[in-house]
Amino acid sequence: MIIDTHLHLVYRDRLTYPWLADVPPLNADFPQELYAQEARRLGIAASLHMEVDVAEADISRETMVIKDLASASGSLLVGAIASCRPELPGFPAYLEGVRANPFVRGFRRVLHVVPDDLSEGALFRENIARLAGSGLTFDLCVKPHQIQRAIALVDLVPDVSFVLDHCGVPDIAGGGYDLWKGPVAEIARRSNVTVKLSGIPAYGAENWTLEDLKPYFAHVANCFGFERMVWGSDWPVCTLGGGLSTWIGATHALLSGVSLPEKVGVLSDNARRLWNITPRA
Repeated sequence: MIIDTHLHLVYRDRLTYPWLADVPPLNADFPQELYAQEARRLGIAASLHMEVDVAEADISRETMVIKDLASASGSLLVGAIASCRPELPGFPAYLEGVRANPFVRGFRRVLHVVPDDLSEGALFRENIARLAGSGLTFDLCVKPHQIQRAIALVDLVPDVSFVLDHCGVPDIAGGGYDLWKGPVAEIARRSNVTVKLSGIPAYGAENWTLEDLKPYFAHVANCFGFERMVWGSDWPVCTLGGGLSTWIGATHALLSGVSLPEKVGVLSDNARRLWNITPRA
């Protein structure tokens, strides 16, 4: 069984996605029915929706739309990682509203599309500290040069669980291993950080091979261990690097040398424990 911790659904008739215009291959609708048909064939039994950086005015509406989709018969959705704006004064009230909604399991603020120093603001840090005791996780979507700033957030709230998206966004196509490996090793020293094995096919060259991914996988496995690793499809972004079936095939190949308990941990049990996930019957 696989729990997908990083699914994006796109409904352009219901929500506004300002960034899609700059990525023509993704500027389309990606409904849950299209995902679920392939996902079920591949062994995915449950999915967490990851916020899709909708327009700020649509942040709360996105959660409502996804929760409504989860109520459909046969849906794989079991929860959501919601968008947030910790840099704004309205965050405390937003947090209280989210805490009353058990469908939401955590937050993400995409940090690689904003000024590097956004996360260093006093209000941003004060609001991240409010997550302590909430049981909500915070996904870190940062580029390698921003990881040191992410570490400052992690150290600020050691009892909050953080998730490093996409293995720290390495520039695989550009040969960015050396610039990436040190920061990843440093953030991995924080026990409250889990790495997400996701996204990396889209960072490889168009004709990437398993050999291109192996050094990056080996490094995060060595730094985090398999007990602090979860899996995500990053669908539909993964279609830029071959698609869902290709990524799952590559994942199984990357995990082929690990023990069965470790493999089960990466593919399902770690996520089940981190987000208290129960797959739907």
